[in-house]
Amino acid sequence: MVGKDCGRTGDIAVIGRDLTNDLRERLPDDARIGEDERLVVIPGNMLSAAKPDIRDA
Repeated sequence: MVGKDCGRTGDIAVIGRDLTNDLRERLPDDARIGEDERLVVIPGNMLSAAKPDIRDA
């Protein structure tokens, strides 16, 4: 889902560095990455800057 569809479903699309292969083995034992999922890292300052645009759950 991208663009306008994300707002309708509540999903959030992010652009970041795909570190799935680098970090998979460092996840807690109870954390799993699905076959169709990627572990994406974004800078903390980017998340902070976006905070005003992210609604509270």
